[in-house]
Amino acid sequence: DEMHNDTIEWSSLTKKECLKFGGTLLGNNCKYVPDITLMSCILFLGTYTCSMALKKFKTSRYFPTTARKLISDFAIIISILIFCGIDALVGVDTPKLLVPSEFKPTHPNRSWFITPFGGNPWWVYLAAAIPALLVTILLFMDQQITAVIVNRKEHKLKKGAGYHLDLFWVAVLMIICSFMGLPWYVAATVISIAHIDSLKMETETSAPGEQPKFLGVREQRVTGCIVFLLTGISVFMAPILKFIPMPVLYGVFLYMGVASLNGVQFMDRLKLLLMPLKHQPDFIYLRHVPLRRVHLFTFLQALCLALLWVLKSTVAAIIFPVMILALVAVRKGMDYLFSQHDLSFLDDVIPEKDKKKKEDEKKKKKK
Repeated sequence: DEMHNDTIEWSSLTKKECLKFGGTLLGNNCKYVPDITLMSCILFLGTYTCSMALKKFKTSRYFPTTARKLISDFAIIISILIFCGIDALVGVDTPKLLVPSEFKPTHPNRSWFITPFGGNPWWVYLAAAIPALLVTILLFMDQQITAVIVNRKEHKLKKGAGYHLDLFWVAVLMIICSFMGLPWYVAATVISIAHIDSLKMETETSAPGEQPKFLGVREQRVTGCIVFLLTGISVFMAPILKFIPMPVLYGVFLYMGVASLNGVQFMDRLKLLLMPLKHQPDFIYLRHVPLRRVHLFTFLQALCLALLWVLKSTVAAIIFPVMILALVAVRKGMDYLFSQHDLSFLDDVIPEKDKKKKEDEKKKKKK
């Protein structure tokens, strides 16, 4: 055998042939593992870029209008399928979505219903009122801010806003979820905005080069019911969902976050910091407020955002709801730093588009 081994040219053999002849693998490259980090980055950035490109495909010059609209509406689904397929073809062991295969409580030693009065001392129930108050402030602000954003006039909603009714049902569902040890049901701002955007109606016919006009939003409850129904059914779809790589989902989350920032005045004002004067868009507040005052207002907003981010990342995160409430006091303090004229354009409930239309109409009447 030793003579036979000496006559074999080991460098020309494959890994299987080497092991077949009783050889052993030596060297740093023998236990090679594909670069999972690199593949995860490719899937993450690829999903985000593909989703953004397909979403903008509606304004492309290629394919008929119906096909472009269909591709744009299902941009996220198409991107997920494409990069899940790429992940399967490459075969790198990227982290996958973990979905429970059984419909049961996570902890084996607990039932569906959690008894509120257990083995804790009596004073714990009284002390729990303090963090409960903080959570109440946070949930109230989150729910109401989301409701205000969704019910903006520029969305042209016909049905009335049910602020109190929404908050009432959130409270009822929170009580049920608390007794069952489930995550609380709260308003998700990014998802709510994405839902509104997906239901927008636009004119189907327009002149060449003209942007379609916004007509309104399809106000119905079917999509909301189906979304949460499918979320519940996903428990039984574990054999399929377990093949979705987590980087692909992170790319979708990034897309949803970036897409929801479109049209937000704070983001537009951040861009102005790096934009020469001659290239600045014709924003309504730039017509009436000096640019220095605009930058000062943007700086204060960015400073508050940075403080909240730092606070949320430390052990003092428990007082985060109080700091959210403190922003109301900061806004009141701006009344002494800015004139009401400036604030009416920089931080007003009336959408900028409506203001610009009214001002343009006034100019036309004067002419």
